[in-house]
Amino acid sequence: MKSPEELKGIFEKYADKEGDGNQLSKEELKLLLQTEFPSLLKGMSTLDELFEELDKNGDGEVSFEEFQVLVKKISQ
Repeated sequence: MKSPEELKGIFEKYADKEGDGNQLSKEELKLLLQTEFPSLLKGMSTLDELFEELDKNGDGEVSFEEFQVLVKKISQ
């Protein structure tokens, strides 16, 4: 399990790739998961469903808070 600081670092590394550095686009999230949590994607039905579930406010981006929800869920 990664520490909150490590997670924030990982999040920012991918969020900075395009657009808003405080948000993950669907592409950025996909890249992050494929690189940092490859086993997670195997268990997920589709990235689209995962993204919709994470993007609680429907803005088409995943915030760090929304991302943390995912990490908590997978680390149980």
